[in-house]
Amino acid sequence: MTSTSADFIIIGGGIAGASAGYELSKVGRVILLEKENRPGYHTTGRSAAIFTKSYRDGDPLINALVVTSEAFFKAPPAGFTDHPLISPRAMIHIASKDKTAALDDLHEKLKRINVASRFLSRDEARALLPILAENYQEKVLFEEEIYDMDVSALHEGFLQGIKAAGQDIISTAEVTGLHSSGGLWTVTTSQGIYRAPVVINAAGAWVDEVAALADIAPIDIRPLRRTMIMVSAPDDMDPRDWPFVMEATQGFYFRPDSGKLIATPADEHLSPPCDAQPEEIDIAYAAHYLQETTTLEVRKIDTSWAGLRNHVADGYPVVGFDPAAPGFFWLAGQGGFGIKTAPALGRITAALVQGKGLPEDVSRLGLTEAQISVRRLKR
Repeated sequence: MTSTSADFIIIGGGIAGASAGYELSKVGRVILLEKENRPGYHTTGRSAAIFTKSYRDGDPLINALVVTSEAFFKAPPAGFTDHPLISPRAMIHIASKDKTAALDDLHEKLKRINVASRFLSRDEARALLPILAENYQEKVLFEEEIYDMDVSALHEGFLQGIKAAGQDIISTAEVTGLHSSGGLWTVTTSQGIYRAPVVINAAGAWVDEVAALADIAPIDIRPLRRTMIMVSAPDDMDPRDWPFVMEATQGFYFRPDSGKLIATPADEHLSPPCDAQPEEIDIAYAAHYLQETTTLEVRKIDTSWAGLRNHVADGYPVVGFDPAAPGFFWLAGQGGFGIKTAPALGRITAALVQGKGLPEDVSRLGLTEAQISVRRLKR
């Protein structure tokens, strides 16, 4: 096998690895390794992303990452993409009339992180979403400044930026060996052998398996299966301008997409790392929740799919060098928010790899290295 050297080897070509590679390409030689035949085949390519600052009820840590990614989405670097990365979308939070206290609670949480929201009248709610069920019209919370995200354009922009910098993206390169000697990591793959002083483990659901190759203790990544369905709207209705709809107590949601509706029961079933596939019971739950919150009758599922949302125990990202393995850098645990925080996490990764600490705009919002460090999981 041939051997190639670099400054940074990134294992995993999803949104995490791609954003890190994009930033690190500005400061050194990068090799990005992807075990599938194309980057983003698993979680990234199956995301129904929406740009919202209210993720996880406005969690301050996640919010800091979202806020510091916003400028990139609104004005990406010249040549990054030919398509807008985001486009305006209305968003409403709903609850059945016996659970509207959850909307009041969310409204207060959003105020604390300076996210604008307001309650709609019944007439306003029906005008925005004509199919909203009567039981969910008692109180409806409208969140400001929401955007659809073009996940493909974002991911491809990062990858093209890596290539434009003269770096290598190598597909079908499953890692089969990983060891360190003399300050260099040797990564053996099905495509060749690669060496670098820094290895970035951005392998998604497989990060613990990659670490095991080097006898590095796991972070106990939890791949959680999430199911999505797509159904057609009534023939006499055009859903393209309907809002993104999030149920405030159980987290299921639906949204328009390509003239149809995408819905999820917000399931999170622990799964081994795999090419996730939906199960019939979760497809049924998705249809049930869509029917419960609207006037629709779901008679046919046009298509369904599943992806893995990868979390650690506290639900926060893991970004930083492993204390027991010099040069081994974790970039993991971004399930559910990896797309909307990719620009910030890419910059954070590049800064920490170079020993520079967190970018100023991120630390200014209160986020600390300790909150995302792998050390918190290995005490």
